[in-house]
Amino acid sequence: MYLDVEGDPDRDFYYLIGLRISSESQPLRYSFWADTQDDERSMWANCLRILGELTSPRLFHYGAYETQFLKRMRARYPDIESSSQLDELISSAKNLLSVIYPHVYFPTYTNGLKDVAAYLGFRWSSDSPSGLVALGWRLQWEASREMNLKDRLIVYNAEDCEAAEKVAAVLAAVSSQESAPGTSFSTVNADALRREFPQRFGEVEFLLPEFRQINEAAYWDYQRSKVYVRSNNSLRRQKRKTAIRQSMGSIPVNRLVVMNEERPAACPRCTSCLIYSIGRTSQKVYDLKFSPAGVKRWVEKYSHRRFICWKCKTTFRLHTRKHKYGESLCAYLLYQFIELQIPQNAVANSVKELFKLPLSRGSINRLKASEASRLEPAYQSILERVVRGTLVHADETKVNVAGKDRYVWVFTNMEDVAFVYSESRDAATPQAILLNFRGVLISDFYAAYDSIPCAQQKCLVHLMRDLNEDLSTQPFNEEMKELAQNFASVLKPMIETVDRFGLKTYHLRRHKDSVKGFYAALSRCDYQTDAAIGYKRRFERNSGKLFTFLDYDGVPWNNNNAEHAIKAFVRLRRSIDGKSSAKGIRDYLVLLSVSETCKCRGISFLDFLRSGQPDISSFGSRSDEKSVR
Repeated sequence: MYLDVEGDPDRDFYYLIGLRISSESQPLRYSFWADTQDDERSMWANCLRILGELTSPRLFHYGAYETQFLKRMRARYPDIESSSQLDELISSAKNLLSVIYPHVYFPTYTNGLKDVAAYLGFRWSSDSPSGLVALGWRLQWEASREMNLKDRLIVYNAEDCEAAEKVAAVLAAVSSQESAPGTSFSTVNADALRREFPQRFGEVEFLLPEFRQINEAAYWDYQRSKVYVRSNNSLRRQKRKTAIRQSMGSIPVNRLVVMNEERPAACPRCTSCLIYSIGRTSQKVYDLKFSPAGVKRWVEKYSHRRFICWKCKTTFRLHTRKHKYGESLCAYLLYQFIELQIPQNAVANSVKELFKLPLSRGSINRLKASEASRLEPAYQSILERVVRGTLVHADETKVNVAGKDRYVWVFTNMEDVAFVYSESRDAATPQAILLNFRGVLISDFYAAYDSIPCAQQKCLVHLMRDLNEDLSTQPFNEEMKELAQNFASVLKPMIETVDRFGLKTYHLRRHKDSVKGFYAALSRCDYQTDAAIGYKRRFERNSGKLFTFLDYDGVPWNNNNAEHAIKAFVRLRRSIDGKSSAKGIRDYLVLLSVSETCKCRGISFLDFLRSGQPDISSFGSRSDEKSVR
C-alpha cells in the first residue's frame, strides 16, 4: 500500500489521508477527509479500520512526513487500535526516499517526489503541484466550502500515492537489473562511471603520440633529474652525491676470503693437461649479520684463482659462483613483504635507508622468484601433508591479475596451510587437490565442495550468520523466528560440551538424539513464507553435512581455520594492489604457504629462512631438540 498525508503544520492538524492498494487487476484507492480538527480522530479510525481488514499490510511512502504522522497518531489516539498492531505497521513502513538517497541518482535537481516521478514519466492533472499549493486550496475550501476545491485536493493526494507507486516499481526494477515498466531509460552502475575530476592516479592512454611524449616530460622525477637539475646548482650537487652514495661498488668490504685452489689436472673442455694460472677473480656477496641486539650490513669478498687451458685457450674457475645476496639478507626481505605485508617498493627504500644497499624493486622481485623456486619442495610437502591428513579446511577468495578476476584457494589443517592459484572458481581446483583425500572436509556452503567424495562438515557459523541476517530483515516473521530458535536450541548444548571436553565424539555423540528430534520436528512444519521454506530445504539438503563433527574426534563445527588463513592472503593482496602477474601470484602463494605453516607450528618464519633448510618439519624437529637441550 502507498500512503500520502496532507496537513496544516501551523495548526498541527492532518486533514486528508490517501491510500493506494496495489492489485493485479485494479488498484484500490481510499481517501479519508476531516472537515475540522475535531474530525481528525474519526478520519484516523476509518483509516485503521481499512488497514485492519488486510493481512500483513506493508506501507510505502515518500519522505519522513508520513512517518511522523504515524507516530503522532499513535501518541494522540492510543485507544483506537492496539499498540502492537500499530507498532508493527510503523516498523514495516518503508520510506522510498531513504532508498533513493544513498543508492540511486536520478538526473534531477532534487530528490523530491515531484521531480523524480516527473522524470519517470508521471504527470499530475494540475499545473505546478506542490504541498504549499495544496495548503492554499485547503484554506480556500475552509473559507468557501466549494466542492471543486475539495475534489482537487483529493485528486492531488491520490496522484501523489500513484506517483509513489511509480517510483517504487522503478526502484524494484533497478535492484533486479530489469527494465522498468512503462519507461524507456536505462540504468548505469555508478562504479562504471568515469570520474571527471579529480582523476585517480594511473596511466593515461593518449590517442596522439605527441601527447604521450609531452605527458612523459611532465613527470616529477623526469623534470627533477633532467630539467630542473640543469638550472639548479643545488639539485645538481644533490644528484651527484646520490649517484655516489647509491653505487654498490662503493660499499666497503667487511671480510676478504682468499681461496687458493689447486691447479686442476685436466681441462674440463678438452681434457688437456697443459693448464696455467692467469691471475685471480673476485666476487662480492651482500648480506646481513644478525645478533641478539640487532642487525647490520655485512659484505664479504671472495678471491679465487683463474686458470687457462693452453691448448683450447678456455679460461675457467674451479669454484661455483655464489648468489649475489646472502641468506640472511634474502630472509630479511622475504620476512618484510610476506610476513609483515610491506610493499616491495617500501622494502627497497627501507633497505636503502637503513643498510645503504641500493636494491631496486626489480631485484627484490627477482629474489622473490628465486626463493619461491628454492622453497617449492617445501610447498609441495605442505600440500602433500594436507591431502594425506584426516582433516581439511577449505575456502577461496578473489585476486586481481592484469585486470581480470582470478581465485586463490586455501587448504589447511591444524599444522599446515597451502594456497593454490586458479584461473576460475569452478570445482576443478578442489577436485584436483583433494582427489585422494579420505578425511573430513570443512567448508562453507559453496556448491563446488559438494563434488568432493569424502565426509563433509559445513560451517555452522556461516549458517547461523545467514539465519541472523534474514531474521533481522524480517523481524515479524514468526516462522523464521521459530526455525532459528529451534536450531539454536540444538546447537548451543553441543558448543557447551565442546568447551568443556573438547572435540571428542565420546562426549558429543549424546547430542545425536536432539539432531534427530530437530529434523523430525522440521519435517512436520508446513511453512508459508519464502524465507522459512528456503531454510527448511537448506537444512534437509545438507542433513548429512551439518553435524558430522559429532561422529569424528578432532573435527571442528566451523571453518575458522580456513577463514583465518585466507585473511593472511587478503592482507598481502592489499600490499600487492593488483600489480602482480599470474606467476608472481604463484610465487607469493608458495612463500605465504611456508610463512603461515611456520606460524601454525610455532616456528619463526625468519629463523627458518635464515637456516636455509629445505623442509619445515625437519627444521621444527631440530628446533625442538635444541630447546630440550
